[in-house]
Amino acid sequence: MGIRITRIQPGDPQEPPPPSVSVETGEAGPDFAAQPRRDQSDLRRPSIYSTIDTAPTLGYYANDTMTGRLRHSRPSLEFLRKTGEPDQVIGDNGVMSANWDLPPTGKPAGEPVRFGWFMGVTIRVMLNIWGVILFLRLTWITSQAGIILTWVIILMSVVITTITAMSVSAISTNGKVYSGGAYFMISRTLGPEMGGPIGVVFSFANALACALNTVGFAETVRDLLVEYNAQMVDPTNDVRIIGVLTITLLLLISLAGMEWESKAQVFFFVVLLISFVNYFVGTVIPASEEKQATGFFSYRKDIFVSNLLPDWRGPDSGFFQMFSIFFPAATGILSGVNICGDLKDPESAIPKGTLIAIFWTTVTYLGVAITAGASVVRDASGNLNNSVPVNTTGVCDGLGCQYGWDFDTCEQNHTCSFGLANDFQVIRMASGYGHLITAGIFAASLSSALGFLVSAPKVFQCLCNDNIYPYIGFFGKGYGKNNEPLRAYLLTFIIAIAFILIADLNVIAPLISNFFLCSYALINFSCFHATVTNSPGWRPSYKYYSPWASLFGAAISVILMFLFTWWAALVTIGIILFLLGYVIYKKPQVNWGSSVQASTYNMALSYSVSLSGVEDHVKNYRPQCLVLTGPPNLRPALVDFVGSFTKNVCLMICGNIVMEEENSDGPQHSTDSLIKWLNKRKVRSFYTRFTAHSLREGACNLLQSTGLGKMKPNILVMGFKANWRESSPRCLVDYINVINDTFDSNYGVCILRMMDGLDMSEEFAMEEGEDLHSSVNPAFDASEAEQDDVDKESDHVGEPPANQASTVFQNKQGKKSVDIYWISDDGGLTLLIPYLLTRRKRWHHCKVRVFIMGQQQTMEEERNEMMSLLKKFRLDIADVIVMTESNRNPLPKNWKRFEESVAPFRLNQEAHPDVPLHELRRESPWKVSDKDLEALRPKSEKMVYLNEVIRKNSKHAALVIVSLPVSQSDCPSSLYMAWLDALTCGLHCPALLIRGNQQNVLTFYCQ
Repeated sequence: MGIRITRIQPGDPQEPPPPSVSVETGEAGPDFAAQPRRDQSDLRRPSIYSTIDTAPTLGYYANDTMTGRLRHSRPSLEFLRKTGEPDQVIGDNGVMSANWDLPPTGKPAGEPVRFGWFMGVTIRVMLNIWGVILFLRLTWITSQAGIILTWVIILMSVVITTITAMSVSAISTNGKVYSGGAYFMISRTLGPEMGGPIGVVFSFANALACALNTVGFAETVRDLLVEYNAQMVDPTNDVRIIGVLTITLLLLISLAGMEWESKAQVFFFVVLLISFVNYFVGTVIPASEEKQATGFFSYRKDIFVSNLLPDWRGPDSGFFQMFSIFFPAATGILSGVNICGDLKDPESAIPKGTLIAIFWTTVTYLGVAITAGASVVRDASGNLNNSVPVNTTGVCDGLGCQYGWDFDTCEQNHTCSFGLANDFQVIRMASGYGHLITAGIFAASLSSALGFLVSAPKVFQCLCNDNIYPYIGFFGKGYGKNNEPLRAYLLTFIIAIAFILIADLNVIAPLISNFFLCSYALINFSCFHATVTNSPGWRPSYKYYSPWASLFGAAISVILMFLFTWWAALVTIGIILFLLGYVIYKKPQVNWGSSVQASTYNMALSYSVSLSGVEDHVKNYRPQCLVLTGPPNLRPALVDFVGSFTKNVCLMICGNIVMEEENSDGPQHSTDSLIKWLNKRKVRSFYTRFTAHSLREGACNLLQSTGLGKMKPNILVMGFKANWRESSPRCLVDYINVINDTFDSNYGVCILRMMDGLDMSEEFAMEEGEDLHSSVNPAFDASEAEQDDVDKESDHVGEPPANQASTVFQNKQGKKSVDIYWISDDGGLTLLIPYLLTRRKRWHHCKVRVFIMGQQQTMEEERNEMMSLLKKFRLDIADVIVMTESNRNPLPKNWKRFEESVAPFRLNQEAHPDVPLHELRRESPWKVSDKDLEALRPKSEKMVYLNEVIRKNSKHAALVIVSLPVSQSDCPSSLYMAWLDALTCGLHCPALLIRGNQQNVLTFYCQ
């Protein structure tokens, strides 16, 4: 599919504005389905600056793949700057076409069902709050806690739910909200680390809440069966049978689709309103004799006063026990949030609908508690024969005696079957028509169970689609125009049945309370954290919230978890910590712009600024390395080596210098892909790319510009230039000048040499069919092969990840040695690097040996002095070896090899006898004259001889570290390069040439 980009000539109003790129991104989204599709020309209005530039348009920002909206791509800066491309055809009418391949576009097949704030949020929240607790447990809680404490319980729950609702409102109005409910909000605010665990717990809690309301319905049906002598098996098994049949029916309604489910909820809502009217009217109707026998006397002052204070009964009674049983009534506030993907406008519907529902349900609960407490006594027998003359004295002493009933006998014997403390069906008994209350109980329990049965799969589907946890993606598949998670429905159904089989409302309720309190705590903390991080992206349109109120709500929720059921709280937190640990370990590849990222940025910025005012101290010195890796994936050995001693301790920056002439010709590695490569390899490093004319220019600029404050490199690490003999003079001089410039900048230098080289460009070029030199900086070695000399005797810590090359630095080094040839005192960096290296598990068993130069006569004394110094440095050194005979001449064959390596760079003065030597030097400064070679012959011989000593003493070493000689200004580049080559040639292990900046990095003082 091609794209035509039209140039509109001035004065030609007939030409349409230029089109933009449109990409189909997925399923239809919630907020676009109901909107009429605008004409494409409306989305492509040109800017007054240019006909190919575009004016601001919503389509350029609606680029989330969850919306299903056609995504429009604005012209890039590169395209805007270019007047024409060779591969673009411009016709007479100014049309310029480009062959950009795009995914096919299309329109979603069906329009999903969407709900407004009343149908989608208010009714759902009210139905879920008006659950079985209201009809079957509120009056019993009032008898235990008294009217005052019951109101305290209700109002405390309202405080928590109102704060949570305001937090939810703030989060939901900070951008588009899709399906997933509380999980979506927490995960997009706090990140997958906290969102993933709460998604699992919250889905499970909704499944338990479904079971709770189903059990409440089953209890009511069982009581009706007992009343009409139609019991099936026994009270417990009857609840189980009825519960399983009920949840099966609700599942079938849910599978029929959201439209049928919504119609069922409206019916339940109407039934509940009728039942409430029936109850409140019934409380003012004078009580019949049958009702009086069961403890109902309409409104009485004495009954109201007697029920004000608590009357705890049983070993499990208490304020927090009652609170834990009541709190599931407050768990319905997220019902609207859980189906936010099915709302027309979640940003306005969630705050408005949730807060209105909380207000009216709170009024309902407070009204039922006070009316029941003012009209029903705690204990009644239900026996019509217990009536006595009104105001009879001496016959009975109980409260019922004032109204002509003697309940003292059953109260003293604890055999009363009626009253607030004994009968769960008090509301039915006190109402005008009991069967309407039964219908209300059915509507409340079934609507709540149906709401939670729908919520749990919706939340779990979002979690499955995010691919945070393995093996659950199977349940995330959606079906139909509403993308219904049928498989998740079946999973919720199975979990609900498992808890329905418990058949005890008072056992299930505290478990649900803990799970929902945990969810509320995290929602409130999400709002608090997003606010205090001051992220520019936190701009909720709902303003009536306070971060400190959210923090208070989070703290109270956690405290109540332990006060309700401490062991359930520990189990809940344990599950969350386990799931949290898994997500932290796996590090899912998602980026949701969470507040944790904003907080990390704030802390990093604050600490960096604070650190800038701290004076450097030798005790806090850390090697902070700028590593010239090029694309890091092309030199994995160099990356692995530096990462071995910098990980979690020091700064590491991988620098990639790209030559300007190759910037557009060769294939470029994107920064994101290289950072992903580093993360996959578990290397903690930054990556920076710099375009320059030469290696020297790029290195100088990187040394000066990389880092922040005190977090700046102090060491330059680079690979050894193995092809220095075949490279161009410019590249050779560039390489040496990088070393010299680094010394001039007072930085340390490390040069790593591997026997088989560091560069893997050739292998990548062979795999991808690319030109080798197109992706390799010519100042480095472009001919080095893959480093495949893995030590066969070493034990592998683990196989490298897929598409990751293995290097020797990923292997355990066993009990080999790390040999340090400390030829020159550079401040201690030569000792510090191997110390940091041997702290790693792979190098931990290696013994460190130090070789120093000395005299035969004072060898023992010099060894003892060095051992004493190293002991003061608290370095674990296995041995110190003094090398004598430093003035000994090298073997002839080795010296001959050195001369042959220098020969191509000799100044041929005999061929130009008339040209002065300084002219030849000026024309070829990198070449070596006879005078230079003779003057520096002693130093050259020492280099070659030192190599002989190294090869003799370090045959079985895991790593050889040698002091790097400093090049003087009169030393030609080729000769200095020959010295470095002579020092490290012929070694079968990695060799590191190292030189600090001549300032102390080790100390044995305390201050």
